[in-house]
Amino acid sequence: MKRPVRRDHPRARLTTLAVLAVLAGCQSIPKDAFKLPPTSLEDRQLQSRKFDTVDHRMLLASGASVLQDLGYALDASNADLGVLTASKDLDATNAGQVAGAVFLAALTGTVTAVDKEQNVRVCLVINRSLEDRNASIARISVQRVIWNTQGQMTRAETVKDSELYQSFFEKLAKSAFLEAHQL
Repeated sequence: MKRPVRRDHPRARLTTLAVLAVLAGCQSIPKDAFKLPPTSLEDRQLQSRKFDTVDHRMLLASGASVLQDLGYALDASNADLGVLTASKDLDATNAGQVAGAVFLAALTGTVTAVDKEQNVRVCLVINRSLEDRNASIARISVQRVIWNTQGQMTRAETVKDSELYQSFFEKLAKSAFLEAHQL
């Protein structure tokens, strides 16, 4: 005769956990999960430039040079895939935020965390142009993550500064020209 399994038995706990895991995995994907935001075309145009070359390795090498000149450390590069990532840490202190925290501390006696540091990450991808067989498309995206004085992440966002992207592409064009002509 079989003995009944008690509820506090390890096998009963394991079975309960397995059933809960299966039920948790049965969630459906939200309808809008793959819907692009309305600004996705604008973002892609801001982040992309056409170059009249199909030499992806030269464009990646030029991109690496530009990023290093801008103080970024190269994290990963794959010339076969046309991908390069780089990052750098920056100060994220905001004088207005600090002044507000000091004022709040003076009024209430409580310490408020303020933004302290940020990590800026850049991803450069080079692809052959679909419209022009003799050209490539370089796309760069810039994200940043900000941490406060208590070590908590306060923000993670894509940087959408048109001047930043324009400046990068101008420098990339100059660097690619110099690299192509071995100057």
